[in-house]
Amino acid sequence: MNDAARDMQDLYRELVIDHSRNPRHFGRLENATHTADGINPLCGDKLRLYFRVGAGGRIESSSFEGSGCAISIASASLLTEAVTGLEVDDAKHCSSTVTSRLTTAMPYADLDARLENLKALDGVRAYPSRVKCATLAWHALHAALSNDMKPATTE
Repeated sequence: MNDAARDMQDLYRELVIDHSRNPRHFGRLENATHTADGINPLCGDKLRLYFRVGAGGRIESSSFEGSGCAISIASASLLTEAVTGLEVDDAKHCSSTVTSRLTTAMPYADLDARLENLKALDGVRAYPSRVKCATLAWHALHAALSNDMKPATTE
């Protein structure tokens, strides 16, 4: 690995740590139009995601609450930053892309440049037992925007 790649990896690692220690959009969102619970039974991660979708189909606001490991919390925090402002269909596509990226090393070529921070989650692939922690919030996002009332799970 060259120095530039190592520097980028370190930057992304720091971003994950920052989001786990200082999660963005943490707390209950009043007047949410879409919600979903996410449960990872293997390590005990529990999340509830909230979204307020406007009449035009754009996610106006998002938040989450819950408890879990650092990766689970960081992923949910990154998710809320990434999808706020997106159209519902674009957010669903983002969910599919991120989960595929974490499970199959699919490139992010089709993601908007403003979603660059999601690459911070790539390091999780090196720890297969933690991939479920990182994808939990993304599964819950898809469930919420699809009005699926069952809790999203990583199993």
